[in-house]
Amino acid sequence: MESWYLLYCKRGQLLRAKAHLERQAVNCLSPMITFEKMVRGRRTAVSEPLFPNYMFVEFDPARIHTTTISATRGVSHFIRFGNQPVIVSPTVIGELARQPTQTVSDPDMPQPGDKVLITDGVFEGLQAIYTEPDGEARSMLLLTLLNKQVHQSLDNRQFHKL
Repeated sequence: MESWYLLYCKRGQLLRAKAHLERQAVNCLSPMITFEKMVRGRRTAVSEPLFPNYMFVEFDPARIHTTTISATRGVSHFIRFGNQPVIVSPTVIGELARQPTQTVSDPDMPQPGDKVLITDGVFEGLQAIYTEPDGEARSMLLLTLLNKQVHQSLDNRQFHKL
């Protein structure tokens, strides 16, 4: 009888394991999440597994033995309680499969209204308020200079969130 199990995959080989398991007629589920973060001063959206290195697999142990699954390229081992692999409830799998891919922002990435400290350039050492992104590599900040508020576009590498 087919059941869902939880596998631990080797670091960085989740997609490789998934491809090899699907060739063996094993259903695989690895929920993904889109993570918006700064990479080298640019805003980028990166798709990552919700549970890094873990994959849910559905197969019948009477048809495909667990050692065959464990010996698949990219797979490290089954998650076990005692000597038996953990069986995951189909309702949990159904909830994970139904969830749409969510977009989450890095907590260190400033959002509109956040205070930032300028760390480089002419305005170094001043505090400002982040207002909005200005393309991929720049952002608009609200500065107070000589009791006057000024909008200024700065490179994303020139400031950080407080």
